[in-house]
Amino acid sequence: MRTGRGLMQAGRRLLRPAPGAQNGPEAVAGQDLAEAAKPGDMLLILGSPWFRTDYAELLQAMRARTGLGIAMLVYDLIPLTRPEFCDPGLVRTFRAWFSSTMPLVDRFLAISRATARDLERYAAATGLVLKHPVAVLPIGTGFGEAAPPVVSARVAALEPGYVLLVSTIEARKNHLLAFRAWRRLAEQLPPSQVPTLVFAGHVGWMVADLMQQLENCGWLGGKVVLLEDPSDGELAALYAGCRFTLFPSHYEGWGLPVTESLSFGKICVCSSTTSVPEAGGSFCLYHDPEDVPEAVAILRRLISHPAEVAMMEARLRQEFRPRTWTESAEALLQAVEG
Repeated sequence: MRTGRGLMQAGRRLLRPAPGAQNGPEAVAGQDLAEAAKPGDMLLILGSPWFRTDYAELLQAMRARTGLGIAMLVYDLIPLTRPEFCDPGLVRTFRAWFSSTMPLVDRFLAISRATARDLERYAAATGLVLKHPVAVLPIGTGFGEAAPPVVSARVAALEPGYVLLVSTIEARKNHLLAFRAWRRLAEQLPPSQVPTLVFAGHVGWMVADLMQQLENCGWLGGKVVLLEDPSDGELAALYAGCRFTLFPSHYEGWGLPVTESLSFGKICVCSSTTSVPEAGGSFCLYHDPEDVPEAVAILRRLISHPAEVAMMEARLRQEFRPRTWTESAEALLQAVEG
């Protein structure tokens, strides 16, 4: 996960070296954990090791050998809270892993208030008493230095003034609502007033019906375009050239495409559910992810009133402050040590 990578890269600069280390935290590689650990130290789990069916056993053995406490960062509980968007095998594996691992964790951290609430509800439903309140970790915006824009041939071919949806194309991200909203725009407005909708991302899972519908209607007469697997440079160019962005996701642990859009100076029309409003704050326009007419009304308003978009962008440039991953890492260490 990109969030975990951002935290780990920033965290390495803040962690104390192991005893006798000459080159900082990197020197711990290959060293016995029992030798590196000090009283009161915590094993910090930033990844997503749910695929390890023996993970709870490994943690128990590690704790018995080293005495380390255990802290875990939780990104989301989607396989438990919205299993309809996941492969059944993933749901079974994740539930078994989390149920066995959760009682061993001393401190939980979550990347949003919404995820913290999900975690607390799940603990209550399963009879687990959390040892500490769940700490909410402020998440960094973007991923370091932005890549220089690359206007490739397929980016240059886009009609100016397009609307951008950056995400893996999967059922949870709700590209279906975007398609239905654009179909209504095409019915209600002259063709010259309907902007192109650009899907930028990898074609994922549980979207065969959507892709077939798009093929059957000729991608809405060319008003919907797929730009598959864009590079970082192409993404930078896409953000620079778009009118605004769209993110109608049904469920998120945070909402990185929203903060990424804001960091590029583009407002986002996004869903009003789970953690997305935490990511977008007052810089976005929100709709119920199940409500196509509500989304269409917002889209028509922005399409018809470009001056409003310009005003929102001006406020965004003036007031939005991207959060660095170093700030996130500092908050993470403070939460673990607290």
